[in-house]
Amino acid sequence: MKLFVTGGTGFVGSHFLRAALGAGYHVTALKRPGSRTRVPLDREPDWVEGTLGTPDSAWFRDCECLVHLAAHSANVPYDTLEACLLHNVIEPLRLFEMAASQGVGHFVVAGSCFEYGRSGLRYEAIPVDAPLEPTDTYPASKAAASVAFHAFACQHRIRLQLLRIFQVYGEGEAESRFWPSLRRAARAGEDFPMTHGGQIRDFIEVGEVARQLVRALEGSPPPGEPLMAHVATGFPMSLRAFAEQWWARWNAQGKLKIGDVPSRPGEIQRYLPHPHTLRYVAGWGE
Repeated sequence: MKLFVTGGTGFVGSHFLRAALGAGYHVTALKRPGSRTRVPLDREPDWVEGTLGTPDSAWFRDCECLVHLAAHSANVPYDTLEACLLHNVIEPLRLFEMAASQGVGHFVVAGSCFEYGRSGLRYEAIPVDAPLEPTDTYPASKAAASVAFHAFACQHRIRLQLLRIFQVYGEGEAESRFWPSLRRAARAGEDFPMTHGGQIRDFIEVGEVARQLVRALEGSPPPGEPLMAHVATGFPMSLRAFAEQWWARWNAQGKLKIGDVPSRPGEIQRYLPHPHTLRYVAGWGE
């Protein structure tokens, strides 16, 4: 199968390219001029240079599946709502329209668990049909994209899988985020101040995210009947336990200073996917 991939130089996208190429897929990937993958690849895809806003029909020649992993302003501080909507909804829709016109019939799209926003307060474990109630610009744009892509698939009788990723971490992640910050302190022998750590999350390593996305290529829903699922492990863990596990693995000499950092205002303490929404974890449904 030949794939067209957006976001191939990003955090998740770099790992997906490594996994998809390793699995034998023929991959054409979009990148901005001069951009590089977050992790090294054993072999390169067929790169095309450009942006989501300037698609070229030649990109999709002989492609059977479009894997959309590009995301604008995925880390705080987020861009404006207008910019997020442009780059995460309007431009991808134009790309999708062109791809569909060139015969691409299967779309795999990475969404975000944070599309649920405050809806997560009402669930011990979040189902895929939970209301989308995001509270910031990037999550709002991803929620709007989910609705728009769903309508696109129904209208054009496209096979769509929309897979919302939970708490992803790992190599190539933005240095400002929790796991890279924790690793940096551990390697430097420094103390690491953090919150109380009672937040319950489903932490998933980025390589496993890539493997689940590759598994999604093996099958697809019927045309015009979009499939929604979660990319996660199914194993809840507190932020404190997550930090302690990695601190020990790195044999860190500093101390975890639990409770030295205040929690973010309005932070949801328990944010987990419902187990029945995990379609592509190892062994699921087999």
